[in-house]
Amino acid sequence: MLLYRIVDMFFTCYIAMLSIAIISSWFPELEEFKVIKFIRFYTDPYLNIFRRLIPPFGMLDVSPIVAFIALQFIEAIVKRILFS
Repeated sequence: MLLYRIVDMFFTCYIAMLSIAIISSWFPELEEFKVIKFIRFYTDPYLNIFRRLIPPFGMLDVSPIVAFIALQFIEAIVKRILFS
């Protein structure tokens, strides 16, 4: 079950990184911190997929919500493939 814990930890960490990236986008002054740059480097390519597919509704960008749902779906598929 070590592999299961590693996969679970990966998805948990990536979801946390996505959350931080989204929240930090509300505060542009945080962009200068190296940890935020690191997080955005790894999360922006994934989020950009959904930003291209789903245009914002005025000031509201719902693409991160779809990105979270897709990531949970991917996690379920990966776990089912690896551990069934």
